[in-house]
Amino acid sequence: MEMLGNRRLGITQQQAWEALNDPETLKKCIPGCDKFELTGDNQYSVALAVKIGPVSAKFNGKVMLSDIVAPDGYKLTFEGQGGVAGFAKGSSSVTLRPLDGAAAEPAPAGCELDYTVQAQVGGKIAQLGQRLIDGAAKSTADDFFKRFEAEMQSRYGPPPAAAEETAEAPAEKAGVMSGLMKKMGLGKKDDKDASAAPGNES
Repeated sequence: MEMLGNRRLGITQQQAWEALNDPETLKKCIPGCDKFELTGDNQYSVALAVKIGPVSAKFNGKVMLSDIVAPDGYKLTFEGQGGVAGFAKGSSSVTLRPLDGAAAEPAPAGCELDYTVQAQVGGKIAQLGQRLIDGAAKSTADDFFKRFEAEMQSRYGPPPAAAEETAEAPAEKAGVMSGLMKKMGLGKKDDKDASAAPGNES
């Protein structure tokens, strides 16, 4: 199985790098993950529950990071055993880069994440068929990024663009309120209304 993707994140490259190297963050964001613990130099012990079609399994395995170039990316290799359900092993590369124009002022907040995954599965899972396996892998990746983005927003706040939209909303509301008050004859009338008002010609 091969999969590749690209995501735009509303956090800086450094913030993304720190989060992608934090076992607690990864444990929270990987669907079905019960354990993601550092066991040695760039080695992690992982346990997660996986459901692909009719097959449910609990995988125990390890993840090793290599080719680490902070804060630009790394390669990871993984292997896991799911008992009678089978096994999974493979590798993934993750690359982070600031958004184009990040050197400009004001810098656009955010970075892009590119990833590739090559994996092999065996046992019962392998008998399910490539389409089912690919579909489950894609939905797991989508779920991971949804959780990751939510976690980053709770940690660092919404991306600047989203923050601006939120800030604009009350101003619009104020505009509606003052329009309503004018209609009711309350509030400040503009100059045109004042000059057109009878008894105001001197």
